Amino acid sequence: MSKKKKYIANEARYEKMNYRRTGNSGLLLPELSLGLWHNFGRNDDFKNARNLLKCAFDNGITHFDLANNYGPPYGSAETTFGKILKKDFKKYRDELIISSKAGYDMWPGPYGDLGSKKYLVSSLDQSLKRMGLDYVDIFYHHRPDNETPLEETMGALDLIVRQGKALYVGISNYRPERAAEAFKILKDLGTPCLIHQPRYSMLDRWVEDGLLDLLGNEGVGAIPFSPLGQGMLTDKYLNGFPEDSRAVKDGRYLKTDQINTQIDKIRALNEIAKERGQSMAQMAISWILKDERITSVLIGASKTEQILDSLKATENTNFSKEELDRIEGILK
Repeated sequence: MSKKKKYIANEARYEKMNYRRTGNSGLLLPELSLGLWHNFGRNDDFKNARNLLKCAFDNGITHFDLANNYGPPYGSAETTFGKILKKDFKKYRDELIISSKAGYDMWPGPYGDLGSKKYLVSSLDQSLKRMGLDYVDIFYHHRPDNETPLEETMGALDLIVRQGKALYVGISNYRPERAAEAFKILKDLGTPCLIHQPRYSMLDRWVEDGLLDLLGNEGVGAIPFSPLGQGMLTDKYLNGFPEDSRAVKDGRYLKTDQINTQIDKIRALNEIAKERGQSMAQMAISWILKDERITSVLIGASKTEQILDSLKATENTNFSKEELDRIEGILK
């Protein structure tokens, strides 16, 4: 379903990346995609954000993933991206896959959250304006909404494609049963679901409980986010808590207690990574990419060096049975 492919063209950047087919579609995505969840907000360094995008593209990462509420403040990541797109990437628009999402709290009042047609259509219109685009390549419903009929939410995605505001649609954070319902509705409408974006890492494996099997059977792509467990699956915390780390500076997404409960596993996994000639982060990404049902892995970066380091993960996605058995023993 997701066979590796080198796309050789006049530009050397494409020779640096493997591309995989997205489910049963005609769309190829790079094995690594760049997420703009962090480091692209209004108060972040614009020059650094620009360098991150240029570094990614120069190394064959053609997919940039956003959402309406990325920042902070909400919307500012799309605004930053739009400025950089106009300045540096305008002539490359047809070589880029740009995605956005809506589903979380975005603006005050009853129409700025969840999964109504009103919210999704309005949000995408705002996103397109912030980015200076006529369309996005992929538009996602960002999370399930149990209060809105699924037919309305999926119908909105179908409408958005028919309006020409998105080429493909996807869903994110949906559990298997709800995802299966969404796939059927979209298929019946004539706008099949292209891709699912779940959280997935060595330390967070809920997708293995039915979702990956569903995606494989339905021909839907998979693009996991948080492959490094918000930084736990790196060498950052092996010897304590750096003062500039996310766990110390911002406890919203990663807390020191979480790291303390996993640190023994992380240290054991790090030993296997060293034996493979990889960093902990590289092995964590390679471990996800070993599964052919995975289309791409979403990485985040605050420095260009992190992008370049992550690229090395694509060079070795094969694991011996002994390595896999050892990893399973650690993760149990």
